This record gives sequence, C-alpha cells and structure tokens, in this order.
Amino acid sequence: MTSIETDVLILGGGPAGLWAALSAAAMGARVTLVDKSRCGSSGPTMYGTTVLWDIPPGPGRAEAVEKEFVAGGKLGDREWLLRVVDETHQRLLTWSGTRHRVPDPHGDPAQVHFDGASYLRRLRRGALEVGVRILDHHSALQLLVDPAGTVVGAAGVQRHNKFRPWTIRAGAVVVATGGCAFLSGGAGTEVSTGEGLLMAAEAGAELCGMEFSSAYGLAPVLSRVHPHPAVAPGLSVHFAALYDETGAELPDRHPAALTAIADGRRVFAALSEVPDTVRHWLSRHGAVDAAGRVPVRAVLEGTIRGAGGLALAGADCATTVRGLFGAGDATGRQIVTGAAGACGGLNGAWALASGSWAGQGAAAFAVANERSSSARPVPGVGLGPHSHIDPRSVIGLVQEHTLPLRRSYRRSAGSLGDSIAELDAMWPGAQFDLGGLGVGQLRARQAAALLAVARWAGYSALLRAESRGIHRRIDHPAAHSDWLVRLRCGGLDEVWVRREQWSPPLDGELTAATPAAV
Repeated sequence: MTSIETDVLILGGGPAGLWAALSAAAMGARVTLVDKSRCGSSGPTMYGTTVLWDIPPGPGRAEAVEKEFVAGGKLGDREWLLRVVDETHQRLLTWSGTRHRVPDPHGDPAQVHFDGASYLRRLRRGALEVGVRILDHHSALQLLVDPAGTVVGAAGVQRHNKFRPWTIRAGAVVVATGGCAFLSGGAGTEVSTGEGLLMAAEAGAELCGMEFSSAYGLAPVLSRVHPHPAVAPGLSVHFAALYDETGAELPDRHPAALTAIADGRRVFAALSEVPDTVRHWLSRHGAVDAAGRVPVRAVLEGTIRGAGGLALAGADCATTVRGLFGAGDATGRQIVTGAAGACGGLNGAWALASGSWAGQGAAAFAVANERSSSARPVPGVGLGPHSHIDPRSVIGLVQEHTLPLRRSYRRSAGSLGDSIAELDAMWPGAQFDLGGLGVGQLRARQAAALLAVARWAGYSALLRAESRGIHRRIDHPAAHSDWLVRLRCGGLDEVWVRREQWSPPLDGELTAATPAAV
C-alpha cells in the first residue's frame, strides 16, 4: 500500500482542482492532487472551448451580475456573483495563458475563450512548477475521518498499478471531482459519474440545488461510427445556428431546439457555421446528411451544467463537514447561477474562483487545526470484495429514469414519483450486493454514485412544485413567489429534502441554511 502525508489533498484534476492546487501551494501548503484519469487530459473541458468571464471594474460588472441574477430566477446571490467576477478578473490579469484568448464569437467583451486542452495543460504545468504532487490514475474510493468526524484524507486504488491501494492523510480535502452526467455520452463526461458527491454524502455532507440537474446539451447524430465517448462530438454545434425539419431557424437556439426535440421534431445545425477541422471530422463520421445538414440530439449534462452539488457553508467554499471543501462542478452553484444552468462565462469563472477559494480555505484550515493521530475510512456502498449484482443493471435503471427528455426535461409528479419508487427499490440491493475487486470495485462504486445522485435529484425535483430555470414541471408550468426558496437534500438509505429559511442576500453575506418544516 502507498501511504502519503500532505497538507491539502485535492480530489479531481479539472480546472477547479488545478486552481485549488495553485492557490493552496501559493499559501505555502504541501499539496497532493489525485485524478481518476490523467490530470489535464480528461473531462468535459478537455474537449471544447472554455469560456470565462473577464469583466474589468466598471458599470459592465453590475449589468452582467444583474442579468445573471434575473436569468437564475432570483435564487442566486449578487454579492457572490460580484466575488466571482472580481476573482476571475484578478487571476486572469496575472496568468500568462490570457495571451491565448480569442474574441467571443458573439462579440461579448465580457467573455474570453480558451482552447480547453491548452488551458488544462497550462494549469497542470503551472501546478507542477509550484511543487504540487500530481498522481494520475489514482481513483479515490472513500474519505478518511478522525474520531470527531473531521475529514483527514482519502483512500483509493491505482488503476495503472494492478489496483494497488493508496491512502493519503491530509490536513484538509478539496472535492473537485466534477459533476454527474449519468454516462450520457457527452464529450468528456465519461469521468463525471458523481463519486465525489457520494463520498462526501457518506461523510455527512449536505447537497443543494439538486432539482436543477436537468441541463441538456446538443450533440450530432453519428450514423457510420460510434467513437469512444471521450471524443468531442458535441463541440461542433455549440455556436451553430439551429433549424427544425421545415427549415425554419430556431430563434432561441438551444432552448428552442430542446423543445422541438422533446416534441418529436428533428433539429439540424448549420454546417456553414462549423469550423473547418470539425466539419471534416463530422463528414468523416457520417454526421452530415444528404442535404448537407448536421442532425443533432439532446444529451443530458446533469449537474455538469446544472446547479446541483455539495452545499457550501462559507465564503471559503467549506462544505457542511469539517475539513472538507468543494470546488467547481462538484459544488451546488445555485448561489451564483440560481435556477439557471451553469453555462458560458459564468461556468468557467466559477471553476476558477471556487477552486481558488477552496484551495486557500483548505490550506488555512490545515494550518489552524491540530491533526488527529487516528483516522478511519468512511464506510461506503459498493466497496465490498464480492459482487452479487451486475453494476450495468443499476446503471441501466438510472439511465432509464434520467436520460430521456420525458424524465428530466419535462417533469411531473407522476413521472417523478414512478422514478423515485424504482430507484428507491434498487438502493437496498445496490447497498448490499454491489462490490468487487480491481476494476469491478470501481464500476460498483460508479453505479452506486449514479444511483445516489439520481435519487437526490428526483426527490428535490418532486418537492419543488413549480417551473423555474432549467427545472420544468408540466403539472406546474409557472414560477411562484412561494417557491423563491432554496432546497437542501442528503441522506442515503432515507433521502431527505428541506427548505432553507432564506431571504435575498443581506449585506453581501452568505445566508445560512436553517431547517424548516416543508
């Protein structure tokens, strides 16, 4: 077994995890980062263009913040949005990668675009230069806690070393494992399966905004060949004009396209607006039809572009468990996105800002708190040595109740109730029968995480009896002032959901969650 001591342990090597590593190292902490794949070479960011807000001081900031606040159904927090804007702008002023920016395709000066692969490579190289220890292909399976319940590390296996176990003791841990896309086939989302959320919940962490986990993207329909899910099929249509089967342009692009697909109509992307290199790739893989159009389909992006994730308890991105911090897509982002999906410049800015704050917060916590000499692994689902159920059966059930538009895009009490009943019935079997050794253990853990995330999302969506942002209820099509509230959820054997006693932000402070009767 490999055993390591460090000050700050970061789980996940995407943009948020790497920014957390850089900021923690800048405070003098010893930093170790583990990634289930290769840090800087996997995940959704790797296969597309990364968009970040970069808004200098001035009236443009207030305008951008107010626009996002209203778009999010007024569930966000203007002061947190301003913090994100300022942090991102300050970081980009001193980061050498900004010289590779390209103009926004729609002429928005508040946004800058980076090639995702180059962005990640530069972040990884910067982390190595400041002494961050990066361990690739080290899958985390469970957190470690001391007798008081404080998170003091994590344990897992080395995928490329015969699944040899590893244990890392740390003064604080940052969960930056990304969101959950339910293995929908979106570009780079094969690593976004929710294990970080499950590990945190098993340690007692709360989640928030899980009803806003129904974000969908668009990807071309490939007729000749089906490449590995990591290949970037969806990037080509991100900015292209979209048309329905009659040839009429869809004015609102993405929302109108999803509505058309949900209604059973076919939708096409304009090939003329696709970059040449991608156009050749699409033609080679049979994505261009006889009329020269690119048929597209809806792909669930879940909490990657949604707002659900770990609930934050402070401005330093601490979670509700001592010693555990959250960053990026693993966190509940309704504090900034409200009920809207986390897309565009805000999504990239949140990864940068939350990663920076989480790294600083974790480093400060590691210095200020005395470490216990004892630690135990948190028990988890799917960690036993024997398997009595095929993980594929669990994943198949989860996908049946999450991926279709009729399940996650257009919800109702009836469909949500049916899904919750099926998923709840599967949980006891998954809890006691999932397991295995080597890759079998990783697949069991993945299946358990997908099932847990689907249950949290279903219960939260059932309770919010209105339509707001990306949460759409066909039996409650309007937004109601009575539902200008935020929801918390958690639990494994018994899922719970409660309201926060919340009012519009006061003096810029993060409002605390106070349980209330529902």
